Amino acid sequence: MRAALSSSGYEAVTIEGLAEAAGVSKQTIYRWWPSKAAILGEALLEGALPLVDLPMTDDLAADLKAMFAVQGQDAETIALARALIAVTATDPELGARLNERLAAPIREWTTERMARGVASGEVRADVDAAVVADQLIALGSYGALLGVPLGQERADALSDLVLRGISR
Repeated sequence: MRAALSSSGYEAVTIEGLAEAAGVSKQTIYRWWPSKAAILGEALLEGALPLVDLPMTDDLAADLKAMFAVQGQDAETIALARALIAVTATDPELGARLNERLAAPIREWTTERMARGVASGEVRADVDAAVVADQLIALGSYGALLGVPLGQERADALSDLVLRGISR
């Protein structure tokens, strides 16, 4: 499924193509899953996720820039994120479960990084890490929705924008 997404995008993936790749009939696919969104959703819920090494240094600005640079730099990640958005649009319940699983590392990182920032005086004490995490996820998702890698220049600009909102 990931290979098909990377090569041609979610829109081009078909039940026929998935059935052919699996060596089964379309009817077999439909017996188990009602749509390609359901197949992708199950694959993402059940399968191993790519490891993302989010930075955790003593420099909040550098960490944010690196985090944004990591989000959506390669075609496979962008294709996967776009497919996730499509799944969420077609099946909100599945989308919510996927979002919880896929967004958890960013939420955990943000919570820890904001706590460190508050302790070091870089971040205001009233900053809600959950709100910041949602915004970081949304910014990465928007880039994926456009199908364009974020790029270092935009990653730096977004980092500066976030820093202005959370800094003391």
